[in-house]
Amino acid sequence: MIDTERFVLADKLKKYFGFSKFKGQQEEIIQNVLDGKDSFFGGEDGVAHFLNSSLNKAEIAQVKKDITSGVTKLLYVAPESLTKEENVAFLREINISFFAIDEAHCISEWGHDFRPEYRRLRPIIEAIGSVPIIALTATATPKVQQDILKTLGMNEAKVFKSSFNRSNLYYEVRPKVNIVKEIIKYIKKHPGKSGIVYCLSRKKVEELAESLQVNGIKAMPYHAGLDASTRAKTQDNFLMEEIDVIVATIAFGMGIDKPDVRFVIHHDIPKSLEGYYQETGRAGRDGGEGNCVTFYSYDDIQKLEKFMKGKPVAEQEIGKQLLVETVAYAESSACRRKVLLNYFGEKHESDSCGNCDNCNNPKTKVDVTDDIGLVLQAVAEVKEKFKDKHIIHVLQGTITATVKSYKHNDLEIFGKGLDDTKTEKYWNAAIRTALLEGLLIKDIENYGLLKLTAAGKKFIDQPYDISMTLDHDYSNSESDEDDDVAGGGQKGGGADAELYAMLKDLCKKVARQKNLPPYVIFQEPSLEEMSIQYPVTLDELTRINGVGQGKAMKFGKPFVELIAKYVEDNEIERAQDMVVKSVVNKSGLKVHIIQSIDRKLDLVDVAEAKGLKIEDVVAEIESIVHSGTRVNINYYIDSIIDEDKQEEIVEYFKSAESDSLEMALDELGADDFTEEEIRLVRIKFLSEFGN
Repeated sequence: MIDTERFVLADKLKKYFGFSKFKGQQEEIIQNVLDGKDSFFGGEDGVAHFLNSSLNKAEIAQVKKDITSGVTKLLYVAPESLTKEENVAFLREINISFFAIDEAHCISEWGHDFRPEYRRLRPIIEAIGSVPIIALTATATPKVQQDILKTLGMNEAKVFKSSFNRSNLYYEVRPKVNIVKEIIKYIKKHPGKSGIVYCLSRKKVEELAESLQVNGIKAMPYHAGLDASTRAKTQDNFLMEEIDVIVATIAFGMGIDKPDVRFVIHHDIPKSLEGYYQETGRAGRDGGEGNCVTFYSYDDIQKLEKFMKGKPVAEQEIGKQLLVETVAYAESSACRRKVLLNYFGEKHESDSCGNCDNCNNPKTKVDVTDDIGLVLQAVAEVKEKFKDKHIIHVLQGTITATVKSYKHNDLEIFGKGLDDTKTEKYWNAAIRTALLEGLLIKDIENYGLLKLTAAGKKFIDQPYDISMTLDHDYSNSESDEDDDVAGGGQKGGGADAELYAMLKDLCKKVARQKNLPPYVIFQEPSLEEMSIQYPVTLDELTRINGVGQGKAMKFGKPFVELIAKYVEDNEIERAQDMVVKSVVNKSGLKVHIIQSIDRKLDLVDVAEAKGLKIEDVVAEIESIVHSGTRVNINYYIDSIIDEDKQEEIVEYFKSAESDSLEMALDELGADDFTEEEIRLVRIKFLSEFGN
């Protein structure tokens, strides 16, 4: 390139984009496309247009007029629009300089966002006219790269390939426990910073966004189910920093180049490492701080596998293989950057990047030289025609139908890796280490078959010392699917045992003073959550599950006083963001039932109107009462239960050790009382005395 041409390009870059120099290989790529002719830029209105189904007839006519007159230099067209014959016929009459295909990984079935329409681009382009093509993608494995070139007929194309390494990004994977609470804590520790939280479902996006909002975080939801104007406004508010956090499905972020996104959180593990890389890549685009935190539980992987059922077999196989790679990344204790770059066909020379959770908190390493040798020997003996799971079966001496049919139980290597201390997870880690060391490769095109590299074959005869860290175990991580929306109420574990015991004693003491059973004051799940959250004011106490405002005012004062003294005496650091506000349950059925009770409607009629049984309605009322809300169904109880019976049931519950229905039936006598009678009067008792 002559200096004059370089000056012209630099001048245009400054004039139209405001940058003084190109980034990476941009200048070389642009010059390659332009081939010495600066014909890309222009200053008129209409220099860039899009052509799609959202335009009306008048707008389409204007676009076509600007194109034919030469005003338009850049036209955006979705692949779906290119399939329309009228568009192909129109474009055939235009002098097109070149086609630029963005998000080119969508062409490949192995790409994380495969779209069949992309597969048809080459014949359509040829129908329009043979012109140069530039294919662009930021997330393509070697396999996907080959697929793009082959499908587009670009085998002779010049390939520009930059490093996948984003050295400023910090990668971390956390167990998925009390996730909403943890996300709120994380965001509050980064006040005023811009971030994106990705969820797999629209429902979870809506719920999480609401939880962030009620906890004082400026957040908005974003997903394809929202109308275009709402999505556009949310994007604008995010770019203009009117809001700090976007909670989104993967629909958000395409085309949004906000340079100062400081954190990307994954509520759910993505379906592929390409998707993960693309989404985390929206952090720190200015080269500054970029934290990528992913919450992971193997339960999520199993859910994603279930979603694949019903799809074509080939698509299922590809999807499962992509998930295997995602699990390998999430559970690995090796340098996350090294694992990620290895997946994209790039070698990271250092064993430690110093900017991921595994490198910053390394685990003890174990020598695996001999075991790596066994892995390689097993791959060789099965003729490099099987995946990792089969290799592990052979090593552990497990006779499966496949092992038996191929007579691999007769191989010399069969059972040589049998060791009670070396589980399937251990051998998975060993195989992953062999891949990272370049001794094995996965033939992705053939669904992940393991094959020896030249270095691997050499290692069998000339081994050298290799060590690895054992992988993390996320099998017992819990998601918040069954928890309250705001993440309250842990299911055991995490509670301050000493404080919990003190709260139980206090509960008994207050109960004696009030002449009530302890469970009427506060139920055990509420006490347990208090010993986790440390509420020290009545307002904070109302955020505990099962504690409404009335219950807090009625019984709460001695409890928050005890907790406050305990926190002070034990010097407990109780950050305010540890106390997470719950989102009010807005179940339509519950609201309908409460309104019906206020109008004193017969509960049988309420059930019939909703197509329910009376037992279902009673169960909903029990749920409402247990959450701390007071309801008055005396009008209904009085109409079907004798007053003497009511008094007898109430007297029983006043002295009962628990509100167990079975114990009540046993004590009161199933011959004299029905289950429905006891349930209804129990609701009355708990509501009047406890709420």
